[in-house]
Amino acid sequence: MAGRRGINRNQSRTVRTLDRWMQQLELRSHVKWFVLAMVIGIVAGLGAILFQLLTQLVAHFALSNLAGFQAVEPRGERALFEHAETSFSPWILTGVCVAGGLASGVIVYSFAPEAEGHGTDAAIDAFHNKGGAVRTRIPFVKTIASAITIGTGGSGGREGPIAQIGSGFGSFLATRLRMSTRDRRILLAAGMGAGIGAIFRAPLAGALFAAEILYSEAEFEADVIVPATMASIVAYLVYCLSLPPDVRFQPLFGNQLHYALTSPLEMVPYGAMAIVLVIGAAIYVRTFYGIRDTFRKLPGPPHIRPAVGGLITALCGLGLWWASNRNPYALGVLATGYGTLQATLLDASRIGVPLSLAIAGVKILTTSFTIGSGGSGGVFGPSMVIGGSLGAAVGVAFHEVWPEVVTRPEPFALVGMAGFFAGAANAPISTIIMVSEMTGDYSLLLPTTFCSTLCFMLCRRWKLYEKQVRSRLESPAHRGDFIVDLLEGIKVDEVYRRDLSLIHIREGMPLEQIVHRVAENHQHFYPVENSDGQMVGIFSSDDVRQYLYDESLWKLVNAEDVMIDNYLFVTPQDDLNTAMERFTQLNVSELPVLDNAESRHLLGMLRHKETIGFYNRRLLERRQMQNDAE
Repeated sequence: MAGRRGINRNQSRTVRTLDRWMQQLELRSHVKWFVLAMVIGIVAGLGAILFQLLTQLVAHFALSNLAGFQAVEPRGERALFEHAETSFSPWILTGVCVAGGLASGVIVYSFAPEAEGHGTDAAIDAFHNKGGAVRTRIPFVKTIASAITIGTGGSGGREGPIAQIGSGFGSFLATRLRMSTRDRRILLAAGMGAGIGAIFRAPLAGALFAAEILYSEAEFEADVIVPATMASIVAYLVYCLSLPPDVRFQPLFGNQLHYALTSPLEMVPYGAMAIVLVIGAAIYVRTFYGIRDTFRKLPGPPHIRPAVGGLITALCGLGLWWASNRNPYALGVLATGYGTLQATLLDASRIGVPLSLAIAGVKILTTSFTIGSGGSGGVFGPSMVIGGSLGAAVGVAFHEVWPEVVTRPEPFALVGMAGFFAGAANAPISTIIMVSEMTGDYSLLLPTTFCSTLCFMLCRRWKLYEKQVRSRLESPAHRGDFIVDLLEGIKVDEVYRRDLSLIHIREGMPLEQIVHRVAENHQHFYPVENSDGQMVGIFSSDDVRQYLYDESLWKLVNAEDVMIDNYLFVTPQDDLNTAMERFTQLNVSELPVLDNAESRHLLGMLRHKETIGFYNRRLLERRQMQNDAE
């Protein structure tokens, strides 16, 4: 116990030191974000290394040693363990998938139920609805559960787990340093981008992904981009240092992919492929959430549902393997499937149209059953396999019927990867960059951008990340910001009442006359002017009431005695945000509108109720325009 108290004291001392250091850096914001981004990048990079090690370790003992199944890594990765000389056993593979699902379910639902499913959605939800707060245990639970799920053959990707690892540490760091809610959200998103940039060897795309994936519209979280970029670069460097020298800074799928647009006519097949990808994305999203909702309705404890999902996943994968005459590429519907995707990118014709379509369809099912049942894993990796397979099928088909235009089908697989995920996830820009960084091929940016944009535009009804909000307008994280933005865009000149019947009071008017003026009308505030027409003060009818029952003061007191000379006002050029600040400063319901601060000629009155009404009408118009644009 004494040792533990000593550790806690040391931790508290460290936190206090960091807190004082952060306060010293507060005036140098760029230095603060630079240092914090580096710290997050280092932790995210180490987390990516640990996650990759755990995944391969589980796969080595469970899949390779027991079932004789080797999940092939892409060219830019290296297997950390040698493949065991064990004959392939479909039955043992089925048992491994079931056991992995059961282990993952017990871990998740016992310690952190919110770590189920694909972790990117949880990070998005934390950003919008939880002030950027993530429970400390979630990254650890997510890492272990996802490594077990993927390492035992479950169809899942790496981006979800690593997104929660990075975002969880970013949230933890901001909380420990007692940073604001806004800063915690930024660090959460920066951690998410850092993890993805490291694990997929795509630092720029990781940063853009973190800023873009939060919204289903074409919108970026601008405050996130710079910290996320720095964190992603650091995480990428840390992760790459763990790789063998020959692949250390290679793209994930190697550097042998170099394709180019051969003819402008080739854009026609790419446009046709976009239609296929949109249909595939719609099926993917509806199937995924349909299966998830079905599993949630099943009776019994949720701990065993991932085991049921693992059983169905194994049967789907082995069924395709058997139906394809035991083609090894068919088993790409299990685990990450990157080995099959790598083969598709290098030689799509070898796999062919029927098997490519079958892989895409069954991969949708295996991913839905693995993650929809409560298993832990991401959806980005499977999306790459599905999109690449659909693109390869389209490319091979056009190559056979129009070979003079489509000289090679492999570029269609690459473009299909980007287009499919851009449509399903509503993230076109980051996906274009990410696929280019993962493959090391930037020569297809034109067709990739064309296809991804089409898919994004045509997939507005479906979204893979259901916690996305449409735009900053609908995000709880920016509700107050948007009010300020909208108010700053409206001038007082558009709102205030130019009331010509407003009663003005001369500064020397005795109280006896003022009392009769107030009694004869319903005006609440009375501006006081001097002989030159300048407004020198203001009083309300409430200010006059205190003199009503003391008539001895009526001839002694005048307007100068009753009025407030240090009054607040606005000009027509001020915005409504300034006006709202002055309304709340003295809790008044009306403000005088003067032509300027020097001449102080009264133009009218701005009423708080009318200001709020004008804002609500403008907000309704903005939302209507947004709906019409969709």
